Amino acid sequence: MSKLLFSLIFLFSVALSATKKPNVILIMIDDMGYECVGAYGGTSYETPEMDRLAKDGVKFTNCHSTPVCTTSRVQIMTGKYNFRNYEAFGYLKNGETTFGNLMQQAGYKTMIAGKWQLNGIHNRQERGKDPAKVNEFGFDEYCLWQVTMKKQQGGERFWEPLVEQNGKQIKHDDGKYGPDIFTDYICDFMERSKNEPFFVYYSMVLVHDPFVKTPASENPKVKGQQAFADMMYYCDRMIGKIRQKLESLGLVKDTLILLTADNGTHTKLKSTQNGQVIKGGKGTTKDAGTHVPLIAYWQGQTPGGTVVKDLVDFTDILPTIVEAGRASLEKDQKYDGRSVLPQIKGQTGQRRDWVFCHYSPGWGTLDKAAGRWVQTTDYKLYNDGRFYDLKGDILEMKPLKVTNEKLKTIKTKLQTVLDRYQQEVPYEVTSRYAKKKKK
Repeated sequence: MSKLLFSLIFLFSVALSATKKPNVILIMIDDMGYECVGAYGGTSYETPEMDRLAKDGVKFTNCHSTPVCTTSRVQIMTGKYNFRNYEAFGYLKNGETTFGNLMQQAGYKTMIAGKWQLNGIHNRQERGKDPAKVNEFGFDEYCLWQVTMKKQQGGERFWEPLVEQNGKQIKHDDGKYGPDIFTDYICDFMERSKNEPFFVYYSMVLVHDPFVKTPASENPKVKGQQAFADMMYYCDRMIGKIRQKLESLGLVKDTLILLTADNGTHTKLKSTQNGQVIKGGKGTTKDAGTHVPLIAYWQGQTPGGTVVKDLVDFTDILPTIVEAGRASLEKDQKYDGRSVLPQIKGQTGQRRDWVFCHYSPGWGTLDKAAGRWVQTTDYKLYNDGRFYDLKGDILEMKPLKVTNEKLKTIKTKLQTVLDRYQQEVPYEVTSRYAKKKKK
């Protein structure tokens, strides 16, 4: 083959890859703070596959979710702060447009696997027992736990779960393990869809409680902290299985993988990070409740081993996925996020000065922690006036007193953000806890 012909073939292949839309896989672990991952300094658990993704890709060190699952899931799927569209725990409002819808519109084949818990069956929302809602939210295929059946009806998410798959209820009473069922379905979907762009949302059931054995557990009666460690190991294995499937299909260069978690670790657990013991913060508004990992890997596109300190919140994930897939945001919708795809590719991007959170889950005692806040990497201001130095007081034990011009300037800037959202939609209008207090 002549050098000229070889060069022409190479240039053609480069041009072809530049025009091909990448596959996108979003993996969201259930109840895992960033302190659990080795790449973030965690030493309590084995996470070689997550660490490998971080080594080969880009690791964001300042990503924030909301404190519990539904609030985070509604936010990440719609790109909007909760005061715009959150109505009840375990419910995604009918008619909302998700990243699944937007990727479908861009020509992607889409699927979701793992945990759903968004139909509203717990509080009798309209069409709560209609499995077609999953499709209407933008997913061509699904393999999910808790769509139209409650936990009490369908069992746990782990051993012998009741799975709802593309409109059918399948009771796995043959000793099967839920995470294996979901991961295998994803791998099968990728193989069937390898010749067209696909979008996968893996909303994992691991590592949520109950803390029970996994297929890899040495002790069948394991429980508590050790069971959680076993679940972390198995969760990591499932992530590795997906990457291995991409490699076997020759799709690694064509696929962007995003890995995160929906909120902090369960409060019963303690993990060691960089020599410090971190108590799980799920359901709390402190750092341990919202500080989650965010790792991006796209072979040939992500500069391996890059650490990005930019602030990110869950509203940023939808526009990132949309930009990667060359999809379009709906012009009549108010989105709160900004894409971090430039940072994923090693560019500067549009950096945030702060991240905001509106939190009112409307679920039992968790509403006692409801509130709004805005934070930078160093400071945090709540809507009730509490002001904290996150570098010196990460547990938020001692509210700051504004004693100098520097702190006054910082607090004023953060208050301006809170005032803006308060003017747009008052906190009292959307906070169930505030309504209860008012009564």
